[in-house]
Amino acid sequence: MKFFNVIFLLGASATVLAACTATQEQFDFSKKAPDEFAIVTREPLEMPASLNQLPLPRPGMQRPQESAPEVQAQATLFGEADSKVIPNLTSGETILLQKANADGARSNIRDVVDVETQKVEKESTSTFNKILGRAGKKIDAPATVVDPVKESERIMQNKKAGKPVTEGETPSIEQ
Repeated sequence: MKFFNVIFLLGASATVLAACTATQEQFDFSKKAPDEFAIVTREPLEMPASLNQLPLPRPGMQRPQESAPEVQAQATLFGEADSKVIPNLTSGETILLQKANADGARSNIRDVVDVETQKVEKESTSTFNKILGRAGKKIDAPATVVDPVKESERIMQNKKAGKPVTEGETPSIEQ
């Protein structure tokens, strides 16, 4: 009878531990997807002209035919270098911008983003809107900018008069 109780207790405790999330994480029972940001593409291998020219392999050495992932990422994000100088920077800010390769950023990036956005908008326009000739046209809702000083005065007057703050017209700044 004691043997049965011991087996039962071991089985019950194993079931409880297996159900516990912390135990699953501790012993890695769960499936984990690969980190999509850790994936780096590799350049194809190249055959040297002579096998005598091969360098000796060293652990941790970078492959000679490809650049570092950081350099590839910067080239993808910033493209070709456009030099621009920002005046009145402290030495710390200058070092930070150099480390971030800010001088390699494109000066016309807003134009590039606008062109790409227009392409996406044209591609995502429905057939109905294309037939009606509304493809690529933006229909903006009229926007108003609230005048903060006049709005504050209006709210104070409503509070003094015992009216709700939503009563009355909201003043706006004409542009």
